[in-house]
Amino acid sequence: MRLTPLRFALAATLTLAACGDDDDAAPPPGSSVPTALIEGPVTAGKGIILQGTTFPLADVGYMQEEYFVSGTARAFTNTAELRSDGKWDVEDANTPADYKTRIVVRRPIDAADFNGIVFVEWLNVSAGFDSGPDWIFAHVELIRRGYAYVGVSAQFVGVEGTGGPPLIPGLDFVLKTGDPERYGSLSHPGDSYSYDIYSQVGRALREPNGVDPLGGLSPDYVIAAGESQSAWRMVTYVNAIAPAADVFDGYLIHSRLGGSTPLSQDPLPAIDTPAVVKIRTDLDVPVLTFESETDLIELEAAPDRQDDGPNFRWWEVAGTSHADTYTLLVGMSDRGDDPSVADVVVTAEPIPTIIECDSPINSGPHHFVLKAGIRALENWVRDGVAPPSSPRLELAGSPPMLLRDDLGNSIGGIRTPYVDAPIAQLLGESPGGSAFCFLFGKTIPFDQATLDDLYPDHDTYVAAVTESTQSAVDAGFLLAPDAELILTSAEQSDIGR
Repeated sequence: MRLTPLRFALAATLTLAACGDDDDAAPPPGSSVPTALIEGPVTAGKGIILQGTTFPLADVGYMQEEYFVSGTARAFTNTAELRSDGKWDVEDANTPADYKTRIVVRRPIDAADFNGIVFVEWLNVSAGFDSGPDWIFAHVELIRRGYAYVGVSAQFVGVEGTGGPPLIPGLDFVLKTGDPERYGSLSHPGDSYSYDIYSQVGRALREPNGVDPLGGLSPDYVIAAGESQSAWRMVTYVNAIAPAADVFDGYLIHSRLGGSTPLSQDPLPAIDTPAVVKIRTDLDVPVLTFESETDLIELEAAPDRQDDGPNFRWWEVAGTSHADTYTLLVGMSDRGDDPSVADVVVTAEPIPTIIECDSPINSGPHHFVLKAGIRALENWVRDGVAPPSSPRLELAGSPPMLLRDDLGNSIGGIRTPYVDAPIAQLLGESPGGSAFCFLFGKTIPFDQATLDDLYPDHDTYVAAVTESTQSAVDAGFLLAPDAELILTSAEQSDIGR
C-alpha cells in the first residue's frame, strides 16, 4: 500500500505491529499488475499525432515526447452481479492478448520544477481518434504547479480507427492511418483490454521497464483522469479494476455520462454494466467527479448522483456545458496570463465548415472551476485535506430538468460570477447543429435593456463580479490567479459604461 495521508493511520498501525520485519512489508504499488515495456522516445515519421497547446511548450519550461508501450494485457469477467453500488468483484478472464500502443509525455524540463505528481489522462476517442481534452481544459494549472502529464492511447479506435469515414468530417487523426511510418507497428486487441493496458502504463511510470519516460523524475503520486467518454470508462475502471490493481493515488472523473462502459465487449463476450452506476464507497483513495449541466441532463448522469463521502466528492457547476468556447477556441493558446480568456465569447461556428451550430455555444466557467478541482484533488492526495462539498444544481420533473432563475441561469450548483453577476444566459442544453454541437451548450447574451437594469454603471458591474469571485475563491471553487483574470476582464469590459 502507498502511504498516502488517507492510509497513514492504518500504515502506522501496521508498522508498529511489524516492528521492522521486512517479510511483512506492504507490496509496492501496482505489484499485481504487469509492467508495460517502454521504448523511445519515438522519432520516426511526421511527428506526434495528438492535439495540444499551440504555443511552444519550451516557452513555459516544458517538453513533449512520445513513447511506445507494449506487453500482454488481460481482460476481466465478473464473479458476481454488477450492482449499481459499484462494488464489483472481477477476475482475469484468461484471454491474454498482446498489445502495443503509445503514450505522450509532457513534463518540466528542469527536474527541480516537478511537483512529484503525474497526471495520467485516458485519451478520449469520441471523435474517432485520440484527443486530450483534460490537457486542454487544465494545462494552465498543470504547468504552473509543475505536474508531469501522460496521455495514454488506451483504446482500439485511437490506434486502429473505426474502419469507416471520420465521425467529424474533415478531422481524421487515427494513428496507424495518419502516419503508417511512425505508428504502423502498433496493435490493439480491443477495448476489453483497455483497463489493464491503462494499469500497466500507470505501474510503468513508477517502475520503468525499458526506457524511463519521465526522464528520471521520481513520482510521489500518480493521478488518473478521464473526460467524457474516457470518464465513462473511468467509472468502470474505478469500480472493477482499481481495488485490486492499486496503481493510482486518486481519480478525476470529469464529465461522466450516465451508467458506465462494459466490462467486456466484442470480440470477447459482452459484459454490460447497470443503467445507473454509482462510484464504490470502499475505495481507499480519493475520487472527484466533476459534472457540467450538459452531463446531468443531455448525457443523463443525473440518476447517477450520489452523496459525498470520506473518499468521494461530486461537483456540479452552474452555467457550464460539456465542452465550450474555451476547449474549441481559446484554451489551446492559453498561457494563463491573458484576461481575455475570461471574456464571454459569442460564436455559433467555433470551427467553421467543421463545427457549425445553430446558436452561439456556451462560454462559461468550466475550465476555471476544473482547475480548482485539480488543486483540491492534489491537496486531498498529498495532504489528506478533502475538497469542499459542492451544492447540487436544482432539478425537477421526470425526466429531470434544471430549474432556472428569473434571468434564465440555473439555480444551485457551484456559483461563479458567470451566473451570479451575469451578462448572458449560459446553458448546458444543445444549441442544435452539426457534428457534436449537442455537447457545447448555449450562450444567449442579455439585451441592452437587461444589462442597463442590472448594471446602471460600470462600477456596479465590477463590484458584483468582485463579490461573486471572492465568494467562489473563499469557497474553494476558484483559484486566486484565475480570479485575477476574471476581475481584470470585468474591469476592462464595456458593461455599464
